[in-house]
Amino acid sequence: MKIEGKNEKLEQLRIEHGYTYQQMADMIGVCKSYYWQLEHNNRRLYYDVAKKIAAVFQLKPDDVFYTEEK
Repeated sequence: MKIEGKNEKLEQLRIEHGYTYQQMADMIGVCKSYYWQLEHNNRRLYYDVAKKIAAVFQLKPDDVFYTEEK
């Protein structure tokens, strides 16, 4: 599981859906800087927030946040 650097999958989903940091923050009920920190792995991600983010994209949290190293 990769947790260093930017969460590229989350960033890609946000961009593909045309959302800004502010729009994502508004949809999950946090401030823009908090969301930015989540996307850049500078803030601990709690499961309740992961569920809200995944719901924005109609996915499960594992689909957004879990990556397997090969």
